[in-house]
Amino acid sequence: MKLRTVLREAVTQFRRAGLAFGHGTHNARDEAVYLILHTLKLPLDELDPVLERQLSAGEVEAVRSILRRRVRERMPAAYLTHEAWLGEFRFYVDERAIVPRSFIAELLRSKFAPWVADARKLRSVLDLCTGSGCLAVLAAHAFADARIDAADLSAEALQVARRNVKDYALGRRVRLIRTDLFDRLAGRRYDLILSNPPYVNAAAMRALPREYRREPRLALAGGRDGLVLVRRMLAQASAHLHPQGLLVVEIGHNRAALEKAYPRLPFIWPETSAGEDYVFLLQREDLP
Repeated sequence: MKLRTVLREAVTQFRRAGLAFGHGTHNARDEAVYLILHTLKLPLDELDPVLERQLSAGEVEAVRSILRRRVRERMPAAYLTHEAWLGEFRFYVDERAIVPRSFIAELLRSKFAPWVADARKLRSVLDLCTGSGCLAVLAAHAFADARIDAADLSAEALQVARRNVKDYALGRRVRLIRTDLFDRLAGRRYDLILSNPPYVNAAAMRALPREYRREPRLALAGGRDGLVLVRRMLAQASAHLHPQGLLVVEIGHNRAALEKAYPRLPFIWPETSAGEDYVFLLQREDLP
């Protein structure tokens, strides 16, 4: 059987099953392509040259097996393959941590210019709600002279983060800390605080597709309006930032609720691939 035929079958199967996407891909075809190429150990960015490849019976069964699991278990593809990609960076992931995805990763490519004037002078970063540790790893690459604290309440998520820190040989620069936001960070200040916290509001939590309910609830649920943790950050962050320090927080679809709750704060909304409503920046001097 040709790879093209298996791919066509997979796309039809995924569409009929009504799968939900968003954990690295956004439609049935892209998800099927990823799972097939990963299972066959083929380059993930080279589909056309292998579409006419004849697959052995064993290869067909291996591919069909992972496709069946995707449909029957409603497991995000990243949990089936134990990997997720943010740009060119690959991260290990399993059900102990949320699947890596963040618009902050896009902003790290430009090192938050122009709000960070000189990335070479940035020395300390805090990644709150680090989960798999993906943003901490990306921050370590973006700011070569910085030390990074990666903090999370979940001991299980920190185990996943520890593996990713080790995979990128960053053990001397990235410190993992179990804490409820700033509770165990007394006296520590940073040039940059990043956070992709739980921000799904209560109504949206009740409507989540099965794929998203496979992720840790602790990493998703943000309270009634999705802003429970964000409020705590805004109240405490200034005490943990150096002068001219920067707070960067991802909040999903909660921009209107946030601006209504804090009408006097001069939020900056940088452009991301999804628009200007998903990540805000605040200088220390503008925080409460």
